[in-house]
Amino acid sequence: MTSCATRGHWSPLHILAVVGGFVIWWPLGLAALAFCIWGGRVSRDQVREGFDRVKTEFGGFAREQRQTWSATGNAAFDDYRTETLRRLDEERRKLEEEGRAFAEFLRNLRRARDKEEFDRFMAERNAFRQGGPATNA
Repeated sequence: MTSCATRGHWSPLHILAVVGGFVIWWPLGLAALAFCIWGGRVSRDQVREGFDRVKTEFGGFAREQRQTWSATGNAAFDDYRTETLRRLDEERRKLEEEGRAFAEFLRNLRRARDKEEFDRFMAERNAFRQGGPATNA
């Protein structure tokens, strides 16, 4: 489906989707509006990287606020909870690092596969040009 921005005009269906989204739940309306404006121009990797960046920038603020708002008054328990949350946060960072490394690995794997397919295409094309169709044994 093409986005509204690439076609240059909004169809009644697009307007209905945006207005209906705002009526049902305002974030849904914003999502429909964003899709209509930027729908075909942003890749999934760019969106995922943007969400990861927002999570890392604002995640620390949320954790700090949660720690100050939920003090129990028991110093031993508060220390235990703080240490546990610190360890979990460290583990989460490790998992995110591994996830980014795996995504990079997959990108490299796709790139290598694409290069191999292109090289095979060029070899078959050159063989065809030089003496007829290539034979696959």
